[in-house]
Amino acid sequence: MKVLLYGADGKVGSVLGPKLEEAGHEVTRARSGDQPKRDGHDAAIDFTRPDAVRKNIEGCLQAAIPCVVGTTGMGPADLASFDELARRRDIACFVAPNFAVGAVLMMRFAAEAAKYLPKAEIVELHHDSKVDAPSGTAQATAEAMPGEVPIHSVRLPGLIAHQEVLLGGEGQLLTIRHDTLSREAFVPGVLLALDKLSSLPPGVTVGLESLLE
Repeated sequence: MKVLLYGADGKVGSVLGPKLEEAGHEVTRARSGDQPKRDGHDAAIDFTRPDAVRKNIEGCLQAAIPCVVGTTGMGPADLASFDELARRRDIACFVAPNFAVGAVLMMRFAAEAAKYLPKAEIVELHHDSKVDAPSGTAQATAEAMPGEVPIHSVRLPGLIAHQEVLLGGEGQLLTIRHDTLSREAFVPGVLLALDKLSSLPPGVTVGLESLLE
């Protein structure tokens, strides 16, 4: 597959590019400030910033190129725009707040545990250059749990991506934690999304969990 990779010089993109090639894909690397030609690509992947992703993805969808989006910090209007464009061109756009399989399982376990323990809070910790807070993963975790779940965001150098969900009940505390120790953790999820892209329905599909059923 010929893949257009936006954010190829970023923290995730610089890891992802070589891994895509190892998996047999042909990669066009689009770095910050680049305006690559979209023609001839079978799919596009975006790991950039909230202020760049909309232009990238809308351009690809208008060109009938299906997309995989790992950029977080987007709002409902962005997803609605992507969905409308993808449906119009009869292609898929896959969006996930986290591509680490372990993180998706953490979210699933937290949603299940919240059915039985009365209160919960989320602590998410990321590198100090991450633009959005709270993270997309934390927001998706909270949305899958009942009630209003407080989220605490930490931004410090030396971190990558970490999240704890603390659930309390009478005389007990359950902690569910996932740690991303290197960005290679995101690669299997991206490759899975790329492999499933052609079988997804037109429009936006959200969440790696939808591919793990």
